[in-house]
Amino acid sequence: MTTRPKLRTEGMALPVVLIILAVMLLGSVYLLRSVNSTALTTGNLAYDTTLSREADLGLHTGFAWLSQTAQTNKAALNQDDAANGYVATWDVASQARDAAFWNGSRTITGDDGTSIEYVIHRLCASTGAYSGTNRCMQTAANTATAGSTVAMGDSLASDAPSYAGTPQLHYVITARITGGRGANVTNQMIVLIGA
Repeated sequence: MTTRPKLRTEGMALPVVLIILAVMLLGSVYLLRSVNSTALTTGNLAYDTTLSREADLGLHTGFAWLSQTAQTNKAALNQDDAANGYVATWDVASQARDAAFWNGSRTITGDDGTSIEYVIHRLCASTGAYSGTNRCMQTAANTATAGSTVAMGDSLASDAPSYAGTPQLHYVITARITGGRGANVTNQMIVLIGA
């Protein structure tokens, strides 16, 4: 009688189980890291939102001063006023990340003791009253009604600008705040005030 050799089939389950356990371990590590990253990102976004709201205090403070000055003494807007963070000119090449941009700025203290810096720029080439020689960014006051861009009786001449009232000059209010964890937030607002 001849006997056949016995095939080895025992022990195959152990390597398969070990491979499955290794895959599950790696998956759980990646899941833990993903949850941790999501929590950090959510915390950072909430912190940036809080800083942005605090920076808005600088925008509101600048707007309140600008609005009050425009109503009571509009001629004061023709010259710089560093005590109120106002600069009567705008350097086109200057950007909020440049140190020169913040010359003449004002710093106020927020509700929780943070320092908020703001500056108001009039979008004009030079100081002084608005005129034909002092180039300023402006928008025509639109008093037209019924969908027409030209008021009744006005000319459609194309060789000279014709404003439907006093032009409105542009002012940019920029506020920034630096947080304790190295976060920086800069907010801007554009305001139009009649010349």
